[in-house]
Amino acid sequence: MYPRKNLDVNKDRVPMTSRTQDCQVPCIENSHCSQACSLGMEGNIGFLCRNKAWRKSTDTCRTLNVLTIFEDASKEIPNTFSFSPSETGKHATITDVLMQRCPKDLSCVLKGIQKSPQIPGNIEIIVELLSNISRALSKDVDEVKIQSYSIIANHILDSRSISHWAFVPERKSSSILLQSTISFVRNLLLHERSLDISEEFIHIMGISVTKDSSQESLSFSMKVNDTENEVTGMVLLPQKELQRLPLPSQAISIAFPTLGAILEASFFENVTVNGLILSVILPKELQRISLVFEKITKSKDGRTQCVGWHPTENKWDEQACEMALDGIDQTLCSCQSSKRFTSFSILMSPHVPESPILLYIMYIGLGISIGSLILCLIIEAMVWHQVTKTEISYLRHICIANVAVTLLMADMGFVAASFYSNLVQHHKGCVTVTFFIHFFYLSVFFWMFVMALLILYGIMIVFHTIPKSIVMTSAFSVGYGCPLFIAVITVAATEPGRGYVRPMTCWLNWDNTKALLAFVVPALTIVVVNLITVGMVIVKTQRPSIGSPIAQEMATIVRISKNVAILTPLLGLTWGFGIATVIEKNSLVFHIIFSLLNAFQGFFILVFGTFLDQKIRDALKVRMSSVKWLSRLSEHFSSNLSHHPTKGSH
Repeated sequence: MYPRKNLDVNKDRVPMTSRTQDCQVPCIENSHCSQACSLGMEGNIGFLCRNKAWRKSTDTCRTLNVLTIFEDASKEIPNTFSFSPSETGKHATITDVLMQRCPKDLSCVLKGIQKSPQIPGNIEIIVELLSNISRALSKDVDEVKIQSYSIIANHILDSRSISHWAFVPERKSSSILLQSTISFVRNLLLHERSLDISEEFIHIMGISVTKDSSQESLSFSMKVNDTENEVTGMVLLPQKELQRLPLPSQAISIAFPTLGAILEASFFENVTVNGLILSVILPKELQRISLVFEKITKSKDGRTQCVGWHPTENKWDEQACEMALDGIDQTLCSCQSSKRFTSFSILMSPHVPESPILLYIMYIGLGISIGSLILCLIIEAMVWHQVTKTEISYLRHICIANVAVTLLMADMGFVAASFYSNLVQHHKGCVTVTFFIHFFYLSVFFWMFVMALLILYGIMIVFHTIPKSIVMTSAFSVGYGCPLFIAVITVAATEPGRGYVRPMTCWLNWDNTKALLAFVVPALTIVVVNLITVGMVIVKTQRPSIGSPIAQEMATIVRISKNVAILTPLLGLTWGFGIATVIEKNSLVFHIIFSLLNAFQGFFILVFGTFLDQKIRDALKVRMSSVKWLSRLSEHFSSNLSHHPTKGSH
């Protein structure tokens, strides 16, 4: 959440709380030892032997106890009282004494806590104290108590305490602090129109809401480190949600600028919280809210995730939120408020490997692919009459031409998509481009499917009984109608919730709505069906009927089968690696293979659909030889004219 030079929470490098010397016993791998804290502190420091060196693992050193936390406590509290809030029995705890001395405002512990060092043992004591206060005073919470509670929490949320949280023995302490704070504030009943309690590292705001309210919002701006830099966060309550309220109610939000780094230190999460943590306390009728997070680290690299904190599993959960919009500076999340999820933020996960190789492959490959497809269509036009003399040959070349056209349009769509850098401002344009890319790529596969149907059509020898117009209508209905239906349904189902396109690129969303499945499932299904069809051809051609009147058509079917057998696995393999890049997001190898296969698809069509076809090569030779003959004839005619001038020239 902060620059790593300031907030490195690696246990091996964080300085000791008190003693700096290691254990004076032999270091045996994974063995433990402990040492007492410095004079004036209670507790001990635990060490773990790793890689033949003692490394600090836990720290319970503390200065806070019943005699030090209260003002003038030594004069009023008997020595029999406990020094730790966790000890029970006949000894009184810090919570017991607090309930006796200042339950109305909690003021009797404020100075003692604020003077105490923010060391692991003290942090653990304060977390448990806040948890106990949350339970003990649940029925009588007012703004005065909330103010004191915030001051106490603010002390251990200080950015200077972050490195010490890694050594608190109870790893769940940071999550307990979060849930205790929410639980305590939840019991507050607003008597005024609004609430605003602000400390440096915790900010609580509340407003009254009714079903007649327009869209309401709670806005925060807080420092995230020791500089003057601030980041903002906003909770948006849509009018549509507020209309669900049967009675006037209240909405409260709590903002934490440092708690993300503290949770990371406590649970050693391999993620970075890249914004404020915003906790919400809302009426149960409000089901979905929107949250705007300003990013702490503003970068085009990496992948932003909208997440909610799972209090029982102690981890960030993507299921709580969906990404609505993502820009360089801000992210808009749509989140589900429930008993399980009340705290939300954004994570920065650098999943997609950035490599100039990928860009070179994409741009060079797309250029070659587009050029190859244009050449393929030119060749088809040149030899069309020579290679479409039979009905099944005609249908085959219709399929090849449409595969080339649809892939050409999809590639050009990818080029157009690369011009959309600011997706927040150009969201509608990005949706439009993605729709056409989705449609045309699906059309590529469905025309390959039409080729497979054409094989079955030829094998069963039923084309003599079906009019050509019906066959053509059916082919175009499958080739373009099915993709159009799937593309329209996909955009209609996902775009109302801003889940159609990815936050940073113009392509189908995966993380939130799995819209990408609307392409992958049909495409890979067609790959399987086509390969089964090719298998049927192999079985059928094992017993050819020599001299049969359909021998020519069977030869054409074999050529179609070769096209399908080669092109279908190539196209399917391409998007198989596309799925691999989604699952193995950090693998540069998968991204390079996918980019190569994807960028050179047009080249594959030219080679395997055109150049390797003997009939097309023969037709090209005839066409080229006729062009040469016409050229020679023209030259001969021109030379004759030059040797026999007309009468008018004398």
